[in-house]
Formats: sequence, structure tokens, C-alpha cells
Amino acid sequence: MSEVKKDGKEYVFGLDIGTRSVVGSVGYLERNKFQVVAHYVKEHETRAMMDGQIHDIQKVGETIGYVKYELEKQLGSPLKEVCIAAAGRELETRTVHVEQERNEEQAVTREDIYSLESLGVEKAYDGIREDHSEKSFYCVGYTVVKYYVNDYTVNNLEGHKGKKVGADVLATFLPNDVVDGLYAAVDAANLEVGSLTLEPIAAMNVAIPEQFRLLNIALVDVGAGTSDICITKDESIIAYGMIPRAGDELTKSIVQKCLVEFNVAEQIKREAQEKEEVSYQDIIGLPQTISSGDVKAAYEPVLESITKEIADKIKKLNGGKSVSAVFVVGGGGKVEGFTKHLAKYLKIPEQRVVMRGKEVMGDINFLMDGVEKDPTLVTPIGICLNYYNQKNNFIFVNVNDIRMKLYDNDQLTVVDAALQMGFPNEDLFPKRGRELMFTLNGTTKMLRGEAGEPAIITINGKEADLHSKISANDRIYIKASTAGEPAVCNVEYLREYKEKLHFTVEGNRIECPKFVTANGEHVLGSYQIKEHDIISIPQYYSVEELMEFMDLDITMKIIKINGRVAHPEDPVYENFEITLEDRDWNRIDENQPEEEQEKAESMPMEMQPVFSEKPTEEEKEEEAEEKEIIEIHVTVNQTAVTLSGKSEYTFVDVFNVYPFDTNTVKGDELVTTINGKNCMFLDPLAEGDALEIFWRNYEQRD
Repeated sequence: MSEVKKDGKEYVFGLDIGTRSVVGSVGYLERNKFQVVAHYVKEHETRAMMDGQIHDIQKVGETIGYVKYELEKQLGSPLKEVCIAAAGRELETRTVHVEQERNEEQAVTREDIYSLESLGVEKAYDGIREDHSEKSFYCVGYTVVKYYVNDYTVNNLEGHKGKKVGADVLATFLPNDVVDGLYAAVDAANLEVGSLTLEPIAAMNVAIPEQFRLLNIALVDVGAGTSDICITKDESIIAYGMIPRAGDELTKSIVQKCLVEFNVAEQIKREAQEKEEVSYQDIIGLPQTISSGDVKAAYEPVLESITKEIADKIKKLNGGKSVSAVFVVGGGGKVEGFTKHLAKYLKIPEQRVVMRGKEVMGDINFLMDGVEKDPTLVTPIGICLNYYNQKNNFIFVNVNDIRMKLYDNDQLTVVDAALQMGFPNEDLFPKRGRELMFTLNGTTKMLRGEAGEPAIITINGKEADLHSKISANDRIYIKASTAGEPAVCNVEYLREYKEKLHFTVEGNRIECPKFVTANGEHVLGSYQIKEHDIISIPQYYSVEELMEFMDLDITMKIIKINGRVAHPEDPVYENFEITLEDRDWNRIDENQPEEEQEKAESMPMEMQPVFSEKPTEEEKEEEAEEKEIIEIHVTVNQTAVTLSGKSEYTFVDVFNVYPFDTNTVKGDELVTTINGKNCMFLDPLAEGDALEIFWRNYEQRD
């Protein structure tokens, strides 16, 4: 509004283009008080507008032009730009909930918030298009009602960490023809639109200050053609709504009752609010008189119907329940009985439904005579104040050579233009390459792909990003983001593989690489893991594998693990102590101690000097097929566990289901028992066996 300045002050021209009249105000803001220096009201001479909709653009333009002319006379200066408001007629709103899963270790950034909010606007717009495929709609703005982190509400997402973030987004849309009609009528009066807002938002600026918005309050702006509704709660505007019924319907009832034309009926309605009797002339030309009581009786059924419909709409917008209080503005709500009936249908005390006029205009001064502060001025003054709160209008930009119109809130960025044209949200932000899912030692693992490149954006040939501001007639080009390389991993990159196993053999610390199988087959460290592979990296060696690694002949040694004679299949875990003793397997020395003879005689056949041939893989498979898979239940250190998936079980199988750290030596001896008797790792298990496993120091022995 820089075109109109006086005494160093910037003037704002606000215009309320209503169904019955056009109200114009010009003023400036000084020390948080709005000073009105010019004001004029002009009623439409014809019914050029009905139910908040412009039906005759030229006639409405003429009325606007007349108001402009009268205001210019008061100012002594020309007016070029005007702030206007759109009625709630055909306003569409959607409140949607959106969520995104996240890496819990990463804090939420501004870009993440943009992405989440954009997802909400997209979801709301999809709903609008599904319901109204025959019309074009523009998103005139959105409000985040609530943010969530792991389902808990927060005021600001930025910096938070959580597995899941979400938002409730209230998005507002207007049909193209509603906005275009307003712009055309303003253009017909040789004016340009400086900013545009919604009428309920304008009224809210005056009637419900921000400190009141903690309360669950409804604002109802009752005009001639529409009743616009706005709901507040928890410091936020939570809903907008409208019904296409208002003061004109009451006037139509008087037309029928008194047999007069519409304008005469409107005059009768107004005078009946102040006089006991009203004189008029009917369409026949006969003079008539009617009492104010008869006038009210004529429109009473319609008033009941309108207030009930408003109450029903309020409850619907408020989640099916009434509000705590209602503020009413606009001329249509001034008729006797309006607030009383509305309170009745909302089932709240009458004193909680009130007209808002003079009492909410304490910060507004009219610097001219003859203007009385009342509810009809709340919306036009609110339109002026909205200029200071949020300068907005529609601008045109080009996105990828497509011309489009955007509702400008003075904070438009590239992301707003992208959403308006329907550019896929996922093509704005870097995409990760395909994930790699596999199983490692029974645990599902997921490796993320590489991050791709973000969308390449230019504005008027210059490099930009999603958050770059845009202006009218900007030429914007967006090249879709790319996906990164898919996740790739070799076995040798796994931490579990890189860590070596260490055993103590004859007092010497031996470092051994780990064996790896992929889907049951032995593989090298260079093996590239594939999707859904089952990778196993055991945390132990068998006795036989350890001897083979050390290039020792297992048949010529007595092998002991932590002091006990071991079988070739026994597992050797991290930091176990292994001792080796030479042995003549052709005879048993009768002079040996009895304990040593028993140990020798108890050695398995495969460790005797004469060996039978090992079964082939085919023989092993045939034997496995003949055995039935069973499930058994045992206790380990008094904890119940279940073993499944095999036909028979040995003690070592419990390590798959019972957590016991064998990598760290915590005593002189690892004790294992079955039903109270000492056992080896490969001793068989049966249903109901009671197992123990623990470390014991030598001084603890009996």
C-alpha cells in the first residue's frame, strides 16, 4: 500500500464485498492502534450478489467504484490497491494426520518438517480432488494444528529425535471461480488486489484475540448471504466452516408477509428492531402499518431454522460437541432472538452467546464523525488489520514451463509452487538406494542404500533450493531428485567377521579367523551378501576345526578343554584353554591310573586308531529325512527354554536360545550339568532335562 501515504503514514484500504453492501475503510496502524481516517458504506442497488457469490461482476464493480470514489474524496488522495476477503462460500477445508518413520538417532531438521507438512497438504488436496473432480481448487494456506513425536504432542518438531513423527494439518482451499470473480470485480473498479484473506480470518483478527484462543470458542460472522464459522482451541484455529444462509432469508419472509419488494422488506426488518410499528407501502401502492411483533413472527421460523443449522455445523466442526462460548459479528446476527436461539440449540447458557462489536474495537479509532462501532464493522476492519499480519494475494509463476496461480502469503517458497503443480513430493528430496535385508546369526539386518542427489532447482536461471523465496512471474525449473546406489555389503565388512576368535592352546594365545556360511554353504570373506541371505558366523570352533587350523593330527592327541577330555565335535569358545597330550592308541597301559583308563576307554570310535569312512553328504541327507523334527522343553539355570527345528538335541544347542557369555572367561572352570551330573557339550538332551551352566573358581570346588 505504498502508493497511499499521508503525513509519513502508510494507509491501508480494506474492502468488505458483502451480499447486501460494500464497506470500505482506510486507515493506518499507530502504536498498535488502528486509526480509521475514511469510511464509507454502499448497498448494492440490485441483487448483484447472492449467498456470498458474485452474479453480476460489472454491477459489483460499479458499487466498489462508488465506494472508492467517496473514500478518495474524504482522503484527498487516489486509491490504487485494496485488501479484500473471500466469503466462506464453497470454502473447502481438510484436517489430515500424516506420519513418517525415522531413524531414532537423527534429529528432525527444517527440511524434514517441510517434507512432513507437504505430505499433509498433498493428502488434503487429494481428498479435495476426489470429492470435487469437476472443479479447480487452490490451497490458500494451511495451519499445523499439532506436531507429534512418538505419538506425544510437541509445539515444534525441529531438533527432536524419535522413531515416528507426525502432524495434524488443517489445509484450506477455494474454488478458482470464487477468487477469479472477486479479482474481476475489483479490476472493474480500476483497483488492484494488494492482499486477500478469508472473511472468518479477518473477523477473527478483531473478535478473538490470540490470548482467547486457548479456549474452545466459535466465531460466527452472519452476513446477508452466508454465515461463516471459525473454531479455536488450544491456541490454534482448528476448523473453518460456512452455511449459505443468513439475513437475506429473514428478509424474504417479510417479502411474503408484507407483499413488498426485497429492499423495502430489508428496511422493514431493520426498523422493526428499533420501533414498535413500521409504516411502508406495498407493491399495490397502498400504505400499510405492521407491528414489530408481527415482523418478528414472520421470520421467526426461518430464524429458528438458521440458528439450528449454524449450531449443528459448529458441533460438527468441533468434533460432535458444543463449544464453550460463541462470538457473533455481522449485521445478520443483530436481529432480536438470534443469540438466544443459537444458545438454545448449542445447549449452552444464553450469556455465553454474545454479539461482538464496540467491546472488541477498543484499539480502533474512527477519526471522523457519524461512525458507530458495531458488529458490522468487525470484518472490514479485520481485513485492514490482516494486511499487517499477513500480506497475501495471488501471483503467477512458471514451473517447468507451466503457468500457475499461487496464493501469496508473503512467505512463498519453491516447495509451495511444487506442491501446487502436483510435483511428486518424493522427487523433491534425495532418495536412498534400495535397502539390503538379510539375516545374521538369527537376527534380521537392514543396510540402507546410499543417499541420492536432491532436486536441481533454478529460479530465473540462478541456482536455488526448496526453501528459496519466490515472487510474481518467476521462472522456476525443477529437475527431479535421484536415487542413490543400492546397499552393497561383503561378508568381510561385517563387524562380526572382522573380530577374530582367540584360544589358549598349550599356554599360547592363538588368533583364528571366523568361519562363515551363506544359506548353509561355506563362503569366503569376499562373498557379496544378497537380499534375504541367511548368514551364519559362529562364535566358536569345533575341536576338529581348531586342530585342522593348527595343522595337528587329532588322532594322535588327547585334547582337553578347560581340563576336560573333548570330542572332535565339541565347541571351543573364545578364551577357552586347550591342552594336548600325546597318546599311544594301540594299547591301554594297565599301569595307568584307573581314571585315565576310563577316559581312554570312553573316547569315541572316531578317535580310535582304526577309522570308519565318514558318511557321504547324500547319506547324511537321507538320514536327516528319516528323522522326525521334534520340539523339547528344558530348563537352563532354572529358566524354561524351548528347543525346536531338529530331530535330536545336545547340550550345545541351548546356546542358541539361552544367553550365556562364553567369550569372556569369568572363572577357572566352565561347569555344565544335566540333571545334576557333569556333562559335555555334545551330550544328548531329553524332554524335561534340568541344565546348569556357570563359571567356577578352583577354591569353590568341594
